[in-house]
Amino acid sequence: MATANYKELLEAGCHFGHLTRKWNPNMAPYIFMEKNGIHIIDLNKTVAKLDEASQALKQIAKSGKKILFVATKKQAKELTSQRVAEINMPYVTERWSGGMLTNFATIRKAVRKLNSLEKMEKDGTFDKISKRERLHKSRQRDKLNKTIGSISDLNRLPAALFIVDIHKEHIAVSEAAKLGIPTFAIVDTNSNPNLVDFAIPANDDSSASLAKILDVICGSVSEGLEERKATKEAAKKTEKPAAEEEATEA
Repeated sequence: MATANYKELLEAGCHFGHLTRKWNPNMAPYIFMEKNGIHIIDLNKTVAKLDEASQALKQIAKSGKKILFVATKKQAKELTSQRVAEINMPYVTERWSGGMLTNFATIRKAVRKLNSLEKMEKDGTFDKISKRERLHKSRQRDKLNKTIGSISDLNRLPAALFIVDIHKEHIAVSEAAKLGIPTFAIVDTNSNPNLVDFAIPANDDSSASLAKILDVICGSVSEGLEERKATKEAAKKTEKPAAEEEATEA
């Protein structure tokens, strides 16, 4: 399974927390010390929690279920979209739309609208309508694609959420909690780790820190998907000889 050791996390600056005056007391178990007015995160705890989260996410991916990644803060958007697209999981890197989970039926309607507009463009329907109407529909498609294009293949509620910065994504955390969807998150010293099921104590502002943790998480998800694929292929090979044997006996 994809893992990160203490040294790698240290080099990525995962240990730097927020100013001590901005801390959340619930993060006390994960804080190693205070230095120059900044809390330093205990990376031994980070390694343990990262491994725990990675193992759980790997099993979810192996089961064939979807994990929704949420990261709308500036330094996390591009990193998340790049890495998550590679493992073919849905993600939200633009503004979180209220009700994205709790009012999922409405989101699915918007996705169907987006798919319909994209189909119109591909099958030549756009060429048969007026220029004004085509411009309107193109703008509508672009707007929908920006906000929900990355979750267009999410046909049902996700099995889990992976969140970068629960302080910023508090609405997503709240919606997941209402629906009983497991939450995994990078939690900095200014946030409450008790709000999520799997808290990974780490710097959620540094691009290097985020990249390192996302690499481990996405690597584990990828392994889960590969194991699922291998299991399916093995099952097919087992079924084929059995079918041939039955045909021979008949």
